[in-house]
Amino acid sequence: MKKFCALLLAFTMVLSMAACGEKKPAPETPDAPSVETPDTPAATDAEGYQDPYADLEDYDEKSEAIYNDNLGEFLEHYQAALEEKTDADMRYALMAVADAKMLESCVMLPMNTRGGNFGIRRVAPRSRSTVMWGPDQDRVHSTIVVEELLKVEDIDALKALWAETAGTGTWQESAKAYLTEHGYTLKDTLTELYATEIKNWDILATSHQTDADILVQTIDSLVEYDSENVLQPALAESWEVSEDMMTYTFKIREGVKWVDAQGREVADLTADDFVAGFQHMLDAGAGLEFLVDNKIVNVHEYITGDITDFSEVGVKALDDYTLEMTLTEPVSYFLTMLPYGCFAPMNRTFYESKGGKFGEEFDASAADYKYGKGPDSIAYCGPFVVTNYTPENIVAYKANESYWNPDAVNIKSYTQMFYDGKDPLKPYTDTKNGVLDGCGLTSAPLEAAKKDGLFEDYATISGTNGTSYMGFFNLNREAYENFNDGAAKSEKDEDAKIRATAALRNVHFRRALSFAIDRANRNAQAVGEEVKLPSLRNSYIPGTFVQLSKDVTIAINGTDTTFPAGTYYGEMVQAVLDADGEPMKVWDPTADGGIGSSDGFDGWYNPEAAKAEMELAIAELAEQGVEISAENPIYIDSPYAAPVEYMKNQANALKQGVEAVLEGNVVINLVGCTSTDEYSYTGFLTSTGSETNYDFSDGFGWGPDYGDPSSYLDTMLPDYAGAMVRSFGLF
Repeated sequence: MKKFCALLLAFTMVLSMAACGEKKPAPETPDAPSVETPDTPAATDAEGYQDPYADLEDYDEKSEAIYNDNLGEFLEHYQAALEEKTDADMRYALMAVADAKMLESCVMLPMNTRGGNFGIRRVAPRSRSTVMWGPDQDRVHSTIVVEELLKVEDIDALKALWAETAGTGTWQESAKAYLTEHGYTLKDTLTELYATEIKNWDILATSHQTDADILVQTIDSLVEYDSENVLQPALAESWEVSEDMMTYTFKIREGVKWVDAQGREVADLTADDFVAGFQHMLDAGAGLEFLVDNKIVNVHEYITGDITDFSEVGVKALDDYTLEMTLTEPVSYFLTMLPYGCFAPMNRTFYESKGGKFGEEFDASAADYKYGKGPDSIAYCGPFVVTNYTPENIVAYKANESYWNPDAVNIKSYTQMFYDGKDPLKPYTDTKNGVLDGCGLTSAPLEAAKKDGLFEDYATISGTNGTSYMGFFNLNREAYENFNDGAAKSEKDEDAKIRATAALRNVHFRRALSFAIDRANRNAQAVGEEVKLPSLRNSYIPGTFVQLSKDVTIAINGTDTTFPAGTYYGEMVQAVLDADGEPMKVWDPTADGGIGSSDGFDGWYNPEAAKAEMELAIAELAEQGVEISAENPIYIDSPYAAPVEYMKNQANALKQGVEAVLEGNVVINLVGCTSTDEYSYTGFLTSTGSETNYDFSDGFGWGPDYGDPSSYLDTMLPDYAGAMVRSFGLF
């Protein structure tokens, strides 16, 4: 499953306005008020509260009960949608209903996405894939880079040229010709920034975006989306699908070489490498396995241990260059899944030489297990090898001289430089001076660009992508300090902890908080007042993610509703919310030139609705023995990375806004973390819900893996199946 996406990625990748320019900056906002956590008075009424889950001592049983009480309606509708296997349009409509029910529960609040910011760049727009799902948007080998900063009119012309040529196979050469004709000098180097260290060099044993962003440069997949967003053969040169859509047979490309970190050839790539990789992925159990659970024959049984003989799993090498995958049922979007890491190959012999074993013998903690411990402990079959990795300094790549498709590689040298966010002007200065190939412009950098005369001619607003950053409410908080080292400790007393948990389990309280957060003002602290709206997202799944190919009729609240062909997913979600009488707006049909969008406006901030929901929450919680007033408020812990100026400013904006709208009934305790790592361990780097250390957090999000809404909604499944659910303190 594609990885949690750290919010810190959004701020770093800022820093690199690559490809479609989907990176979000880390601004400086001057004269921000200091952050202080007030002393929390002892509550007077917690003893009257009877925890409805107190008798459930087993953590999983308690998680299940809380999940069902808060997300049961979503799950019921989603399970019905999943039953639709063959009619993709009906499936989309049914999923839109489930999605709306999830949004109505307000267990999480949409915040923003990548992109939508001013930036300057040397990277041609759309010179690498812009599909919303999977890792191909992060592959940099096809990136077109020039020595000079690109002018606004040329960026616009290149976008128009892409629209004319996409699907013809001529975009790359047309873009290069345009740039050359207009006085630009092409170059074969690319330099960007990163902010979060890689934790695992094994692409088959990680579900973190921070790892995948590096590793996707080192290994190819069976198929890949090109810069025209067309799915192309890669390590599979061709494939066949059986009539019942249950068996996929791939002809593996011959002549592909595995190399080590020094570029020395170690083996030929064969069909068995995909079998070995798939078994290792299941053995590692890092979260990727849930993407294929119950989709490929006997994967579920292998995961649960009901079978131990991997030869019974539906991934087989029929010969050296023929790979067969057998599904449990038709999956209409199966090919769109294949670029993702769970289908990556792994050379069996190289893995075993690093102490790797399979099946019941797999043990990543063994003393002799060295695979994935660093860039020299993996084999490469992608366009780059890592030549230098120094933590909190640099990741340097060079082109793989044995790469099977050198003509597709525009970049011969790729460098990622570490950035801690402490100096918001550094990315701009480095971009202006040619050290970096792009950056976002926010606050201080924006003013600097205007002063330097670069803004008018070179600054453009980048597009948004499929990554959704969300705010999470903890429904079952058990940790009040970081699980790894005891940092980010809560100052709340026991009564305040009990009261906050009780309140957060109340849907009206969560709605009150959601409607009280001025997301546009919060976003302005990061990106500046001028572009505070473009990167706002109002839904979990982007409204334009999928579109109906034919008319579909479904029942909404008992009324048959027909959506015509061409209807976007977000329009259907909005129809359900409207039918349910909910005030949130997740779709604007007039946005993006009349195409419609779920981005670019604040459809949640509603002070009057927030106050009305708080009155309902106060009444319901009083019946449970929890009194709420300005004299006895609910204290909500919300962590942030104190060294990052824009995060400090955002934290203050959230605190001041919520407390004002809710008239003192809620106090936001801002928990300042001393480093970005400490902040990440409050939520992003946790493994279970019991480790999450916050009441409200907005530090991470999700990017889709394949072209179906289930790529998002599966993250909301219970029983450890959904990667997002642990963000609510569950499972």
